[in-house]
Amino acid sequence: MYVIGTAGHVDHGKSTLVKALTGIDPDRLQEEKDREMTIDLGFAWMDLPSGIQVGVVDVPGHERFIKNMLAGVGGIDLCILIIAADESVMPQTKEHLAILDLLQIKTGLIALTKIDLVDPDWTELVAEEIKEVVSGTVFENAPIVPVSAITGSGIEELKNVLDRLLQTTATRKDLSRPRLPVDRVFTISGFGTIVTGTLLDGTLSLAQEVEFVPSNAKGRIRGLQSHGKRLEVVHPGTRVAVNLSGINRDVVTRGEILTLPGWLHPSDILDVQLRVTPWTKQSIRHNRGITFHSGTNETFGRLRLLDSDRLAPGEVGWAQILLRKGLPVIKGDPFIVRSSQWTLGGGRVLDPSPRRHRRFQDHVLNRLESLLSDSPRESILEILRKPTPVQFERLINEANISAIDGKNELNILVDEGAVIVMGSPNFGSSTFIISADSMTAVRTEVDRILEFYHKTHPLRPGIPKEELRRRLEIRSSLYPEFLAALERNSIVVEAGVFVKKADHVIQLTTVQEQEITWFISALESEPYSPPTNLNLDPEILSFLIAQQRVIKVSDDLHFSATAYQEMVSRVVTLMQEKGKINVRDVRDLFGTSRKYALPFLEHLDQIRVTRRIADDRVLVKAQ
Repeated sequence: MYVIGTAGHVDHGKSTLVKALTGIDPDRLQEEKDREMTIDLGFAWMDLPSGIQVGVVDVPGHERFIKNMLAGVGGIDLCILIIAADESVMPQTKEHLAILDLLQIKTGLIALTKIDLVDPDWTELVAEEIKEVVSGTVFENAPIVPVSAITGSGIEELKNVLDRLLQTTATRKDLSRPRLPVDRVFTISGFGTIVTGTLLDGTLSLAQEVEFVPSNAKGRIRGLQSHGKRLEVVHPGTRVAVNLSGINRDVVTRGEILTLPGWLHPSDILDVQLRVTPWTKQSIRHNRGITFHSGTNETFGRLRLLDSDRLAPGEVGWAQILLRKGLPVIKGDPFIVRSSQWTLGGGRVLDPSPRRHRRFQDHVLNRLESLLSDSPRESILEILRKPTPVQFERLINEANISAIDGKNELNILVDEGAVIVMGSPNFGSSTFIISADSMTAVRTEVDRILEFYHKTHPLRPGIPKEELRRRLEIRSSLYPEFLAALERNSIVVEAGVFVKKADHVIQLTTVQEQEITWFISALESEPYSPPTNLNLDPEILSFLIAQQRVIKVSDDLHFSATAYQEMVSRVVTLMQEKGKINVRDVRDLFGTSRKYALPFLEHLDQIRVTRRIADDRVLVKAQ
């Protein structure tokens, strides 16, 4: 299944030629029929002599409707550039050709229409002029087929040429991530909302749950139709109408992407390689405003040149595009940028979710250069330059490769020692990948963090696990596996809720040991009513608490471990005898005051030894 499109100047016979080829009038609007001019996208289909089925997208040629033309050519496999023999190359011929060249529509032919209005010698002259105009573009070697939609001359030859070209055109890959850029939305009584578009990257099937991006509207497929036939499954490269349940007509507009839920997200900043068309009438300056077109979508934006202050017609450069409205694009998607009047340039998206870059940075430019590669291996390695592990599904989405290609490449990279797989080995949502270089960098960073922490807090058992996770920016779901990998390599040791260096040992100075002896002696001098005004270094106190030599009951009340254990044992025994106790009972039991008895009982409530009922406590935990 293929999709072909038309392009060319207004009144050069695009719609008439489509009708002659397919028997279907692509002008569906009454206004188009009344004015005899295509305004919006039109659609048709046909079978070629070899049996190849093709959908046809007919685009408007008038300069006022360029945005509609751009919405139609984004998903085509082959384009017919239509030039009338009686007028030859005209302004919109050149702009449409520039757009096709920028989008790199590599398969195409030129239909020289209206040959019934001129003599053969004139037709040959026009053909020579066309060859000069398309020189240096993707249409440089495109066949030129003279035709007349009125007399039928050349129509069969045109079909044969289309057939021959498509037989050597690669079909679209199924990446299992269907994307349908919506080019039309309508309703039919009794059926509800219907959207149409050219399916990219994956398959759609009946009853499938789908999501529209960026609106986030969700629904389910209740019907699929292509070329007038109802289908249960449609494959990449198919013109398709999708009947939806659970979707209101007012929610979805042209430019939405129909896809599977959860993976595609709008982007408002893009890294791109930008090529300026040689036919533009102006250079592109840094930070200029533009209109950005990709697929069936458009929005305003600002163009930041990263390696120059301006790009002249025909030049190529690196850029970031800041979009006023986030659009759902992925790596490799073609785009066009325009001024209010002219097509300025275009290219391919290299990174749909980058950070904002400083200009004229060699490492940024080198990275963009590496992202040009279509090799799955190079794409994976570039994405894995990130300092933290990347989820497998996110990795293949960013690389724009299939899950199978991703698994195959990763298995090779694992064998080579270039990457490390963490989490589930089954390459699913719980599988994370990190490059060996990044893992080395992370280990170095962990070592630096722990070294500094141990130096700053020498008496603590280690850094709290959660604090280390936040510093490393590791996902919570991956963190246990990540720590286990570090421990297997003797980088860290887990100690309860702490993490420490494998060789870290707490060593007390003579002065610290003396302070500890003094502090515990002071607590035990009045074991049930210990002093609360002792001035001890907080680090030493934390150390004693961690060692359970001192028990913290409240912020300003601490007991020695010996006194605490005795107090808990005696309270439990008394409760077993009496069934319940109160603050007065505890006060009298230890000959202390309410200042100590009350926080001690509240502490037992917190650790679920006791439970408070009014002014009494009952035993809830056997000792």
